[in-house]
Amino acid sequence: MLRIGLLSDTHSYLDPAVFTHFAECDEIWHAGDWGDLKTVTALQDFKPLVGVYGNIDGKEIRQEVPLYQFFEREGFKISMFHIGGKPGYYPPDAKILVQRDKPDIWVCGHSHILRVSHDPKFNNLLHLNPGAAGKHGFQKVRTLLRFTLEDKKIHSMQAIELNGVK
Repeated sequence: MLRIGLLSDTHSYLDPAVFTHFAECDEIWHAGDWGDLKTVTALQDFKPLVGVYGNIDGKEIRQEVPLYQFFEREGFKISMFHIGGKPGYYPPDAKILVQRDKPDIWVCGHSHILRVSHDPKFNNLLHLNPGAAGKHGFQKVRTLLRFTLEDKKIHSMQAIELNGVK
């Protein structure tokens, strides 16, 4: 059993509530647009971390985390790519990765829109976008996801709203 805390698009703002919401998690996944290296370091110091860089992330962050991650947890093949699109529309680079790696779970950020849905066109993969946890952007609500992976099952999925946008 593995408890996961998933966030994205922090844009240099790491809400202290993240540490409370993810206290019982075994790993944290960050789907890009960290904003600064302090965010990477704070999360690395807190829990084991898997992440990718996003379009706003500079050289320092790109030296710490890759553009793309493909890994396995609890029987799931998982892909993470910041500008990953959504079911029905994947940017060309993302579509190539989905077709090549055939993940069970596709994790992305960028849109600042929370989305949890299946894509029947791609082996019914589970698409996860935690929305935006930072204060920068057009989102009205800052969000996180928390869930459990266990023996090729995903359960206890929670969408968490953080207080206030600005």
